[in-house]
Amino acid sequence: MTDKVLVTGGAGYIGSHACKALRAAGFEPVTYDNLCTGWRQAVKFGPFEQGDLLDRTRLDEVFARHQPVAVMHFAALSQVGEAMREPGKYWRGNVSASLSLIEATLAAGVRNFVFSSTCATYGDHDGVVLDETTAQTPLNAYGASKRAIEDMLKDFGASDGLRAVIFRYFNVAGADPDAEVGEFHQPETHLVPLILDAIDGKRAALTIHGSVVAELMSFRDSRRESGGLRACHEQARTCPLPYDQLEIL
Repeated sequence: MTDKVLVTGGAGYIGSHACKALRAAGFEPVTYDNLCTGWRQAVKFGPFEQGDLLDRTRLDEVFARHQPVAVMHFAALSQVGEAMREPGKYWRGNVSASLSLIEATLAAGVRNFVFSSTCATYGDHDGVVLDETTAQTPLNAYGASKRAIEDMLKDFGASDGLRAVIFRYFNVAGADPDAEVGEFHQPETHLVPLILDAIDGKRAALTIHGSVVAELMSFRDSRRESGGLRACHEQARTCPLPYDQLEIL
């Protein structure tokens, strides 16, 4: 019987690519998404369950039906400008929703958890190579909400033995070379598509204020998150610590 993995936000850009990687790695990805920013057409590699993370009853139903061995958590609000205008939306939509998911995960007896975080947790560190020891000083509710979720995972690791792997990244670019899934945001906010739109004359010239060096990662690097499951399993066998951090920059 194929092991299942619950993928929140699996109808989104990174989540859909991760689902394809999970399928290739021998897992069955079960997408859980409310489709507020995701696309039903992107769910191609396993079952789809529509629902909201704040709906604990729905979550419990999905866990009971599919009995996943792990959770990969991509679902999140991620617009920095919106987060600065409406911080409460981000504390509810990211932090409260993630708490609901984590508690449902533990109630279902699942202990492997991969979390899609962000380098926005670091804030502004010019001229510094970021690593796990770099201070996290987020500048807005988006980065702060992601950092809060990281802290929750650490706490539940200590109290309940939750094994969590955290990936921090930003400026994801690229698409599946097989053209099965790709990037489509409305509105578009990612750097590379905005540059390409400006080149094609689909938008006004792109203006970058100040001195900016952008760290880009290919979506194919984001698929390393399927390898995060292996890290969880390896932790269970060899490592007494239930909490780990990985960065992809």
